[in-house]
Amino acid sequence: MRVLAAMSGGVDSAVAAARSVDAGHDVTGVHLALSRNPASYRSGARGCCTIEDAGDARRAADVIGIPFYVWDLSERFHEDVVEDFVGEYAAGRTPNPCLRCNEKIKFAAVLDRALALGFDAVVTGHYAQLVSEPDGTVAMHRAVDQTKDQSYVLGVLTQEQLAHSLFPLGDSHKQQVREEAASRGLRVADKPDSHDICFISDGDTAGWLRDQLGEGGGPIVEEGTGEVLGTHSGAYGFTIGQRKGLRLGRPAPDGKPRYVLDIEPVSGTVTVGAREQLAVSDIDGIRPRWCGRAPAEPLHGGVQLRAHGEEHPAMVEADGDRVRITLLEAAHGVAPGQAAVVYDGTRVVGSCTISATR
Repeated sequence: MRVLAAMSGGVDSAVAAARSVDAGHDVTGVHLALSRNPASYRSGARGCCTIEDAGDARRAADVIGIPFYVWDLSERFHEDVVEDFVGEYAAGRTPNPCLRCNEKIKFAAVLDRALALGFDAVVTGHYAQLVSEPDGTVAMHRAVDQTKDQSYVLGVLTQEQLAHSLFPLGDSHKQQVREEAASRGLRVADKPDSHDICFISDGDTAGWLRDQLGEGGGPIVEEGTGEVLGTHSGAYGFTIGQRKGLRLGRPAPDGKPRYVLDIEPVSGTVTVGAREQLAVSDIDGIRPRWCGRAPAEPLHGGVQLRAHGEEHPAMVEADGDRVRITLLEAAHGVAPGQAAVVYDGTRVVGSCTISATR
Protein backbone atom coordinates (compact mmCIF):
# COMPACT_ATOMS: atom_id res chain seq x y z
CA MET A 1 0.00 0.00 0.00
CA ARG A 2 0.95 3.62 -0.44
CA VAL A 3 0.78 5.11 3.06
CA LEU A 4 1.30 8.49 4.67
CA ALA A 5 3.13 8.38 8.01
CA ALA A 6 2.19 11.21 10.37
CA MET A 7 5.49 11.95 12.13
CA SER A 8 5.23 14.10 15.25
CA GLY A 9 8.94 14.08 15.99
CA GLY A 10 8.66 11.51 18.75
CA VAL A 11 9.87 7.96 19.07
CA ASP A 12 6.49 6.30 18.53
CA SER A 13 5.65 7.83 15.16
CA ALA A 14 9.23 7.27 13.94
CA VAL A 15 9.12 3.55 14.73
CA ALA A 16 5.62 3.27 13.27
CA ALA A 17 6.91 4.74 9.99
CA ALA A 18 9.92 2.40 10.00
CA ARG A 19 7.76 -0.66 10.63
CA SER A 20 5.51 0.35 7.75
CA VAL A 21 8.54 0.36 5.45
CA ASP A 22 9.52 -3.08 6.75
CA ALA A 23 5.98 -4.30 5.99
CA GLY A 24 6.55 -3.46 2.33
CA HIS A 25 4.50 -0.29 2.11
CA ASP A 26 5.46 2.73 0.03
CA VAL A 27 5.81 5.26 2.85
CA THR A 28 5.95 9.06 2.80
CA GLY A 29 6.48 10.98 6.03
CA VAL A 30 4.62 14.17 6.90
CA HIS A 31 4.91 16.49 9.88
CA LEU A 32 1.89 18.59 10.79
CA ALA A 33 2.65 22.26 11.47
CA LEU A 34 -0.19 23.12 13.83
CA SER A 35 0.91 26.44 15.29
CA ARG A 36 0.44 29.77 13.56
CA ASN A 37 3.40 30.92 15.69
CA PRO A 38 5.60 27.87 16.40
CA ALA A 39 7.85 29.82 18.76
CA SER A 40 4.89 30.22 21.13
CA TYR A 41 4.44 26.50 21.44
CA ARG A 42 6.40 24.33 23.79
CA SER A 43 10.07 23.60 23.42
CA GLY A 44 11.88 20.42 24.36
CA ALA A 45 9.69 17.43 25.15
CA ARG A 46 6.66 19.02 26.80
CA GLY A 47 4.53 19.36 23.69
CA CYS A 48 4.13 17.81 20.27
CA CYS A 49 3.95 20.88 18.03
CA THR A 50 7.36 22.49 18.39
CA ILE A 51 10.06 23.60 15.99
CA GLU A 52 12.37 21.01 17.57
CA ASP A 53 9.81 18.29 16.84
CA ALA A 54 9.73 19.17 13.15
CA GLY A 55 13.52 18.81 13.00
CA ASP A 56 13.42 15.49 14.84
CA ALA A 57 10.78 14.18 12.44
CA ARG A 58 12.83 15.20 9.40
CA ARG A 59 15.98 13.52 10.75
CA ALA A 60 14.03 10.33 11.52
CA ALA A 61 12.64 10.27 7.98
CA ASP A 62 16.19 10.62 6.61
CA VAL A 63 17.40 7.66 8.69
CA ILE A 64 14.42 5.54 7.63
CA GLY A 65 14.96 6.59 4.01
CA ILE A 66 11.54 7.97 3.13
CA PRO A 67 10.39 11.24 1.52
CA PHE A 68 9.36 13.89 4.03
CA TYR A 69 7.08 16.92 3.88
CA VAL A 70 5.59 19.47 6.27
CA TRP A 71 1.89 20.28 5.98
CA ASP A 72 0.65 23.57 7.39
CA LEU A 73 -2.66 22.86 9.13
CA SER A 74 -2.38 25.69 11.63
CA GLU A 75 -5.56 27.49 10.59
CA ARG A 76 -7.64 24.30 10.67
CA PHE A 77 -6.11 23.34 14.03
CA HIS A 78 -6.86 26.74 15.51
CA GLU A 79 -10.48 26.67 14.36
CA ASP A 80 -11.32 23.05 15.16
CA VAL A 81 -9.23 22.44 18.27
CA VAL A 82 -8.08 25.65 19.96
CA GLU A 83 -11.29 27.63 19.47
CA ASP A 84 -13.36 24.59 20.43
CA PHE A 85 -11.31 24.24 23.61
CA VAL A 86 -11.87 27.90 24.56
CA GLY A 87 -15.57 27.74 23.72
CA GLU A 88 -16.15 24.62 25.79
CA TYR A 89 -14.49 26.12 28.86
CA ALA A 90 -16.44 29.34 28.40
CA ALA A 91 -19.62 27.24 28.50
CA GLY A 92 -18.56 25.55 31.74
CA ARG A 93 -17.59 22.25 30.14
CA THR A 94 -14.34 20.25 30.24
CA PRO A 95 -13.11 19.23 26.75
CA ASN A 96 -10.32 16.87 25.66
CA PRO A 97 -8.31 18.65 22.92
CA CYS A 98 -6.28 15.55 21.98
CA LEU A 99 -9.46 13.66 21.19
CA ARG A 100 -10.77 16.58 19.15
CA CYS A 101 -7.44 16.79 17.28
CA ASN A 102 -7.71 13.13 16.31
CA GLU A 103 -11.29 13.62 15.15
CA LYS A 104 -10.87 16.86 13.24
CA ILE A 105 -7.22 16.98 12.19
CA LYS A 106 -5.28 13.71 12.08
CA PHE A 107 -8.08 11.46 10.86
CA ALA A 108 -10.21 13.99 9.00
CA ALA A 109 -8.18 16.80 7.42
CA VAL A 110 -5.01 14.70 7.04
CA LEU A 111 -6.73 11.49 5.98
CA ASP A 112 -8.98 13.30 3.52
CA ARG A 113 -5.99 15.00 1.91
CA ALA A 114 -4.01 11.75 1.87
CA LEU A 115 -6.79 9.86 0.09
CA ALA A 116 -7.19 12.70 -2.40
CA LEU A 117 -3.45 12.45 -3.16
CA GLY A 118 -3.70 8.74 -3.86
CA PHE A 119 -2.54 7.32 -0.53
CA ASP A 120 -4.31 4.22 0.77
CA ALA A 121 -3.91 4.83 4.50
CA VAL A 122 -2.46 7.01 7.23
CA VAL A 123 -0.09 5.42 9.75
CA THR A 124 0.46 6.87 13.24
CA GLY A 125 2.31 5.91 16.40
CA HIS A 126 -0.84 5.51 18.50
CA TYR A 127 -1.02 2.53 20.83
CA ALA A 128 -4.14 0.65 19.70
CA GLN A 129 -4.82 -2.50 17.69
CA LEU A 130 -6.84 -2.93 14.50
CA VAL A 131 -8.38 -6.31 13.65
CA SER A 132 -10.09 -7.19 10.37
CA GLU A 133 -13.35 -9.02 11.04
CA PRO A 134 -14.78 -11.82 8.82
CA ASP A 135 -17.49 -9.45 7.53
CA GLY A 136 -14.87 -6.98 6.31
CA THR A 137 -15.22 -4.42 9.08
CA VAL A 138 -12.19 -3.18 11.00
CA ALA A 139 -12.42 -3.39 14.78
CA MET A 140 -10.27 -1.31 17.09
CA HIS A 141 -9.03 -2.88 20.34
CA ARG A 142 -7.01 -1.73 23.30
CA ALA A 143 -3.22 -1.91 22.97
CA VAL A 144 -1.18 -4.73 24.46
CA ASP A 145 0.64 -2.20 26.65
CA GLN A 146 -2.19 -1.10 28.93
CA THR A 147 -0.08 1.68 30.44
CA LYS A 148 0.23 3.31 27.00
CA ASP A 149 -3.16 2.38 25.53
CA GLN A 150 -4.56 5.30 23.50
CA SER A 151 -7.80 3.77 22.31
CA TYR A 152 -9.73 6.32 24.42
CA VAL A 153 -8.55 9.28 22.33
CA LEU A 154 -9.21 7.28 19.15
CA GLY A 155 -12.78 6.46 20.11
CA VAL A 156 -14.04 9.19 17.76
CA LEU A 157 -12.95 7.32 14.61
CA THR A 158 -15.56 5.96 12.22
CA GLN A 159 -15.42 2.70 10.30
CA GLU A 160 -14.40 4.55 7.15
CA GLN A 161 -11.48 6.17 8.97
CA LEU A 162 -10.39 2.93 10.64
CA ALA A 163 -10.39 1.18 7.27
CA HIS A 164 -7.73 3.66 6.10
CA SER A 165 -5.60 3.69 9.28
CA LEU A 166 -2.59 1.72 10.48
CA PHE A 167 -1.37 1.49 14.10
CA PRO A 168 1.83 -0.63 13.95
CA LEU A 169 2.64 -0.23 17.67
CA GLY A 170 -0.52 -1.73 19.12
CA ASP A 171 1.07 -5.10 19.78
CA SER A 172 4.21 -3.71 21.45
CA HIS A 173 5.30 -2.37 24.82
CA LYS A 174 6.83 1.09 25.00
CA GLN A 175 10.23 -0.18 26.15
CA GLN A 176 10.37 -2.47 23.10
CA VAL A 177 9.68 0.52 20.87
CA ARG A 178 12.48 2.55 22.45
CA GLU A 179 14.93 -0.32 22.11
CA GLU A 180 13.93 -0.80 18.48
CA ALA A 181 14.40 2.91 17.79
CA ALA A 182 17.90 2.76 19.25
CA SER A 183 18.79 -0.29 17.16
CA ARG A 184 17.61 1.56 14.03
CA GLY A 185 19.84 4.52 14.82
CA LEU A 186 16.95 6.92 15.50
CA ARG A 187 18.07 9.83 17.71
CA VAL A 188 14.59 10.08 19.25
CA ALA A 189 14.97 6.70 20.98
CA ASP A 190 15.35 8.32 24.41
CA LYS A 191 13.21 11.40 23.77
CA PRO A 192 10.70 11.85 26.62
CA ASP A 193 7.02 11.47 25.86
CA SER A 194 5.01 14.62 25.24
CA HIS A 195 2.30 15.46 27.74
CA ASP A 196 -0.26 18.09 28.71
CA ILE A 197 -1.84 20.41 26.14
CA CYS A 198 0.47 21.18 23.22
CA PHE A 199 -0.85 24.67 22.49
CA ILE A 200 -0.43 25.99 26.05
CA SER A 201 3.24 26.91 26.12
CA ASP A 202 3.86 26.97 29.88
CA GLY A 203 1.33 24.38 31.07
CA ASP A 204 -0.73 27.02 32.93
CA THR A 205 -4.18 26.21 31.53
CA ALA A 206 -6.07 28.59 33.81
CA GLY A 207 -3.71 31.46 33.01
CA TRP A 208 -3.92 30.75 29.27
CA LEU A 209 -7.72 30.70 29.41
CA ARG A 210 -7.69 33.96 31.36
CA ASP A 211 -5.73 35.55 28.50
CA GLN A 212 -8.31 34.25 26.02
CA LEU A 213 -11.50 34.94 27.98
CA GLY A 214 -10.52 37.78 30.30
CA GLU A 215 -11.25 38.10 33.99
CA GLY A 216 -14.64 36.67 34.89
CA GLY A 217 -15.10 36.63 38.62
CA GLY A 218 -17.93 35.07 40.58
CA PRO A 219 -18.90 33.50 43.89
CA ILE A 220 -17.99 30.10 45.31
CA VAL A 221 -21.07 28.81 47.13
CA GLU A 222 -21.93 25.87 49.37
CA GLU A 223 -24.25 23.24 47.90
CA GLY A 224 -27.63 23.21 49.60
CA THR A 225 -27.28 26.36 51.70
CA GLY A 226 -26.09 28.71 48.96
CA GLU A 227 -23.72 30.33 51.45
CA VAL A 228 -20.98 32.33 49.73
CA LEU A 229 -17.65 30.88 50.84
CA GLY A 230 -15.37 32.93 48.64
CA THR A 231 -14.81 34.40 45.20
CA HIS A 232 -12.75 33.56 42.13
CA SER A 233 -11.39 35.36 39.07
CA GLY A 234 -12.65 32.94 36.42
CA ALA A 235 -14.92 29.89 36.41
CA TYR A 236 -12.75 28.41 33.64
CA GLY A 237 -10.10 27.75 36.30
CA PHE A 238 -12.25 24.98 37.79
CA THR A 239 -13.33 21.51 36.76
CA ILE A 240 -15.96 19.19 38.20
CA GLY A 241 -14.41 17.09 40.96
CA GLN A 242 -11.57 19.53 41.67
CA ARG A 243 -10.41 19.64 45.30
CA LYS A 244 -7.14 21.58 45.31
CA GLY A 245 -6.82 25.29 44.65
CA LEU A 246 -10.21 26.38 45.99
CA ARG A 247 -8.58 28.66 48.59
CA LEU A 248 -11.73 29.05 50.69
CA GLY A 249 -9.91 29.90 53.89
CA ARG A 250 -12.12 27.84 56.18
CA PRO A 251 -12.96 24.14 56.37
CA ALA A 252 -16.35 22.53 55.94
CA PRO A 253 -18.35 22.05 59.19
CA ASP A 254 -17.48 18.34 59.20
CA GLY A 255 -13.79 19.07 58.54
CA LYS A 256 -13.79 17.16 55.24
CA PRO A 257 -12.48 18.61 51.96
CA ARG A 258 -14.85 20.34 49.57
CA TYR A 259 -15.02 19.52 45.86
CA VAL A 260 -16.33 21.41 42.85
CA LEU A 261 -19.82 20.09 42.11
CA ASP A 262 -21.08 22.50 39.47
CA ILE A 263 -19.94 25.41 37.27
CA GLU A 264 -22.49 27.96 36.07
CA PRO A 265 -20.77 29.98 33.33
CA VAL A 266 -23.31 32.79 32.92
CA SER A 267 -23.21 33.97 36.55
CA GLY A 268 -19.76 32.53 37.17
CA THR A 269 -21.06 30.62 40.19
CA VAL A 270 -18.94 27.68 41.32
CA THR A 271 -20.74 25.29 43.67
CA VAL A 272 -18.77 23.13 46.10
CA GLY A 273 -19.69 20.35 48.49
CA ALA A 274 -18.84 16.92 49.84
CA ARG A 275 -17.26 14.21 47.69
CA GLU A 276 -20.33 12.00 48.08
CA GLN A 277 -22.29 14.57 46.11
CA LEU A 278 -20.06 13.96 43.09
CA ALA A 279 -21.36 10.41 42.69
CA VAL A 280 -22.83 9.84 39.20
CA SER A 281 -24.73 6.79 38.02
CA ASP A 282 -26.54 8.08 34.91
CA ILE A 283 -24.91 9.88 31.98
CA ASP A 284 -26.49 11.49 28.93
CA GLY A 285 -24.35 11.72 25.82
CA ILE A 286 -24.61 13.63 22.54
CA ARG A 287 -22.72 13.61 19.24
CA PRO A 288 -22.11 9.84 19.18
CA ARG A 289 -19.26 8.56 17.01
CA TRP A 290 -19.50 4.81 16.40
CA CYS A 291 -16.46 2.82 15.21
CA GLY A 292 -18.85 0.51 13.42
CA ARG A 293 -22.60 0.07 13.72
CA ALA A 294 -24.40 1.72 16.59
CA PRO A 295 -25.55 -0.85 19.20
CA ALA A 296 -29.03 -2.03 18.19
CA GLU A 297 -29.75 -3.36 21.68
CA PRO A 298 -28.62 -2.21 25.13
CA LEU A 299 -24.93 -3.05 25.42
CA HIS A 300 -23.53 -4.40 28.66
CA GLY A 301 -19.89 -3.40 28.50
CA GLY A 302 -17.51 -0.81 29.90
CA VAL A 303 -17.18 2.96 29.71
CA GLN A 304 -14.00 5.00 30.14
CA LEU A 305 -14.54 8.62 31.15
CA ARG A 306 -10.99 10.01 31.13
CA ALA A 307 -7.91 9.49 28.98
CA HIS A 308 -6.07 7.72 31.79
CA GLY A 309 -9.10 6.70 33.84
CA GLU A 310 -10.45 3.33 34.80
CA GLU A 311 -13.13 1.47 32.88
CA HIS A 312 -16.55 1.40 34.54
CA PRO A 313 -19.04 -1.47 34.04
CA ALA A 314 -22.11 0.01 32.37
CA MET A 315 -25.19 -0.47 30.23
CA VAL A 316 -25.17 1.68 27.09
CA GLU A 317 -28.24 2.50 25.00
CA ALA A 318 -28.01 4.28 21.64
CA ASP A 319 -30.99 6.28 20.40
CA GLY A 320 -30.22 8.22 17.25
CA ASP A 321 -28.03 11.18 18.17
CA ARG A 322 -28.41 10.47 21.89
CA VAL A 323 -26.69 7.98 24.19
CA ARG A 324 -27.82 6.88 27.65
CA ILE A 325 -25.21 5.34 29.95
CA THR A 326 -26.12 3.63 33.22
CA LEU A 327 -23.10 2.95 35.42
CA LEU A 328 -23.34 -0.20 37.53
CA GLU A 329 -21.12 1.45 40.13
CA ALA A 330 -21.11 5.20 40.71
CA ALA A 331 -18.24 7.29 39.32
CA HIS A 332 -17.00 10.59 40.74
CA GLY A 333 -15.98 13.86 39.12
CA VAL A 334 -17.69 13.30 35.77
CA ALA A 335 -17.97 16.59 33.87
CA PRO A 336 -20.04 17.68 30.87
CA GLY A 337 -17.79 18.07 27.84
CA GLN A 338 -15.72 14.99 28.63
CA ALA A 339 -15.83 12.03 26.27
CA ALA A 340 -17.35 8.71 27.28
CA VAL A 341 -15.76 5.90 25.26
CA VAL A 342 -17.65 2.61 25.11
CA TYR A 343 -15.94 -0.80 25.14
CA ASP A 344 -17.12 -4.34 24.57
CA GLY A 345 -14.28 -6.27 26.16
CA THR A 346 -11.17 -4.79 24.56
CA ARG A 347 -13.04 -3.61 21.46
CA VAL A 348 -13.87 0.07 21.11
CA VAL A 349 -17.54 0.46 20.20
CA GLY A 350 -17.59 4.23 19.94
CA SER A 351 -17.85 7.43 21.93
CA CYS A 352 -20.07 10.35 22.82
CA THR A 353 -19.71 13.75 24.49
CA ILE A 354 -21.16 13.93 27.99
CA SER A 355 -23.99 16.47 28.11
CA ALA A 356 -25.51 15.81 31.55
CA THR A 357 -25.06 13.59 34.60
CA ARG A 358 -27.27 12.46 37.46
